[in-house]
Amino acid sequence: MKLSQIYKILDEISPFELQEEWDNSGIQVGSLHQEIKKIVLSIDVDDELIDSLDVDTLLITHHPIIFSGLKQINFDKYPSNLLQKMIKKNISNIAMHTNFDKTHLNEFVAKEILGYKIIKQDGFGIYLDINENFDKFIQNVKEKFLLKNTKFVKCSNFIKTAVLTTGSGCSLIPEITAECFLTGDIKYHDAMQAKSINLSLIDIGHFESECFFSEILQKHLKNLGLEAIIASSKNPFTYI
Repeated sequence: MKLSQIYKILDEISPFELQEEWDNSGIQVGSLHQEIKKIVLSIDVDDELIDSLDVDTLLITHHPIIFSGLKQINFDKYPSNLLQKMIKKNISNIAMHTNFDKTHLNEFVAKEILGYKIIKQDGFGIYLDINENFDKFIQNVKEKFLLKNTKFVKCSNFIKTAVLTTGSGCSLIPEITAECFLTGDIKYHDAMQAKSINLSLIDIGHFESECFFSEILQKHLKNLGLEAIIASSKNPFTYI
């Protein structure tokens, strides 16, 4: 198939127009006229993955490799070093980021991973009916996301409602109207801000909360007659 045909299918699954203004989902590398021999799914692009791919492969990732404008293409620096290797092997790349968060990823994680009832979806935020003691709730979250270490801010002993946003969602803290917020990449000042408004936080990890991307997309592509291989995405962090 041509890249243009696959792009159209992806756009029907999760319209690229839904992405946030600051995002850069869509074609990262390649041409609409390019012939595609194989489709591979991954959260990110890295050296090891590129080395494993065949020529003329389409790599569909969650995160865009080109996030902001490139002022130079220096092959000694990221992401130009990876782009050089991709171009040499004629590897094209499409990213499905914030559009896919809104249409599929957040809802899937809420239903299929956490298993709580969804009350409503407000943009990136999925509101969940919890009604559990905080200690019981955080233990369940830790088990479902296979977290070895769990960073959290406890402001309430009982959680009636929680909000889930996969990836990095701390910019949404002022908008949350619940007892607890689940997201990744929680920083010191995020914790201070949440504590000041009596909002409990649980850090579910960026990779840990988004590692389901390939699984979700593969099922949709298969239903449409397209075979895609899931690459072994790796968390860049190591925990001890």
